[in-house]
Amino acid sequence: MRFLLSVIFASLLTTAQAQLLQPKAAYTRADSLRGYQSALRTCYDLNYYHLDVQVDPARKALRGSNEFRFTATQDFSRLQFDLFANLKVEKVEYQNKPLPFTREANAVFVTFPAVIQKGSQAAFTVFYSGQPTEAKQAPWDGGLVYAQDAKGKPWVASACQGVGASIWWPCKDQQVDEVDSMLISVTVPKGLKDISNGRLRRTTALKGGATRYDWFVGNPINNYDVALNVGDFVHFGDEYQGEQGRLTLDYWVLPENLAKAKTQFAANVKPMLKSLESWFGPYPFYKDGYKLIDAPHLGMEHQSAVAYGNKYLNGYLGRDRSGTGWGGKWDFIIIHESGHEWFGNSLTSQDIADMWIHESFTTYSEALFVESQFGKEAAQQYIHGQRRNIQNDAPIIGTYGVNREGSSDMYDKGSNVLNLIRTAYVPDDAKWRELLRGLNRQFFHQTITTEQVIGYFNQQIGQDLTPVFNQYLRHPGLPVLEVRFPKEGPAQARWIANEAGFSLPVRLRAKGGNYQLVPVSTKFQTFPVPNLTRENMEVDTQNYYIGVLAE
Repeated sequence: MRFLLSVIFASLLTTAQAQLLQPKAAYTRADSLRGYQSALRTCYDLNYYHLDVQVDPARKALRGSNEFRFTATQDFSRLQFDLFANLKVEKVEYQNKPLPFTREANAVFVTFPAVIQKGSQAAFTVFYSGQPTEAKQAPWDGGLVYAQDAKGKPWVASACQGVGASIWWPCKDQQVDEVDSMLISVTVPKGLKDISNGRLRRTTALKGGATRYDWFVGNPINNYDVALNVGDFVHFGDEYQGEQGRLTLDYWVLPENLAKAKTQFAANVKPMLKSLESWFGPYPFYKDGYKLIDAPHLGMEHQSAVAYGNKYLNGYLGRDRSGTGWGGKWDFIIIHESGHEWFGNSLTSQDIADMWIHESFTTYSEALFVESQFGKEAAQQYIHGQRRNIQNDAPIIGTYGVNREGSSDMYDKGSNVLNLIRTAYVPDDAKWRELLRGLNRQFFHQTITTEQVIGYFNQQIGQDLTPVFNQYLRHPGLPVLEVRFPKEGPAQARWIANEAGFSLPVRLRAKGGNYQLVPVSTKFQTFPVPNLTRENMEVDTQNYYIGVLAE
């Protein structure tokens, strides 16, 4: 008699997702222009941006410029940058003279008067204007969000992960080439402030009562993290003595939220920093500080300027996504979006198809925070609870070269895969902690690929886990454990999997005994567990990635 032990999860869709998670049947040239690393993009390496933009909340409009400073990686005379077609390119200037340009879809192509030589540095400036796309359900769609505070004053924020930063400002809109540093200058009407990434360098009073805020980002930053937050904010601050010394904590909230913010931020931010620094290493942006900013949407991981919209409630808008009770004891948005400072902001996937690097590790960071606060058993319960959000509907890795990520399972399924790796291959807690900290050291402030992450795990663990990662990341179907109980002799088992060479140890026991980690491949082999029968076989479904037993 044989049984199938299938890795099965419930199919409740998570709502903690980024944009563009719906499947797309066919791709167009516009998708390739957006997502493909053509020679017109790889020919120049970004060194510096100066984004200088004036916000007109009443007209829901922007006007401004962005200076691109770059180093040529090859000889070229033509390049591509990106700006959504509904925004007007007023002109492009190079050495104080206009450059000819053409547009196709949301891509813009400029031609220089002479060849830019490999290794040389140059700059051009794009002037633009228009009414950017208004996000209606941010952060799940992209654009600018327009709202009002309790006094009716404008409250504006950007949210553009997935759809791309070129929905509101001109840039090289891809992830593989992060700009090394950036000045963000935002001019706002009288009575309003702008809070953006990095450190505030200066404020300048302009004619008519407007004010320009200049924020400098001293670390590499990806495009979708660049943020504007316009409102009648009030400020309070604190500091954290972390692994690299003094980290400034700056909080910008609407006046009506000040009392709630002081309580909620005090209860969550420092415990989060202590926990995630212990698991992942030092907070990656001491130079730029840490900020939380009131946002008219749920939240986003904008680097050093995390957007917060969780209504000062614990859990996810007051509910526990895991259904275990543990997720209701802390503020989901503060912990999750801050976790992205390590995964997504410091370590950034080169292609959005590999966005699991951002979301799987960050979703797993929630459980690590639970472990720091409430113990390992609580964390394992929380991870087990995450499984109710998994769909197994499509591969976690998306389609390369067309700006398309994979299934929303990159969140909770990805978190469970990491816990599986820990349970099966690195059960020593200290070694697991060092593995995660080493990952952040090795790829600090870099753009990376799935292959690099898997290669790191293989090297550190000393085994080839590529088939394991591929099974869970590249196939929607889950491996099935087939168990045989012959009339005579011990039980036998094998994995039925999509990925060739798949093998994975199973943690099981005969009821009443001790759990054993038993290696299993795609070929039948004996289960070396004494007295194991169909009736007394128990598989660890709490700490492991296995669901139900079925005939």
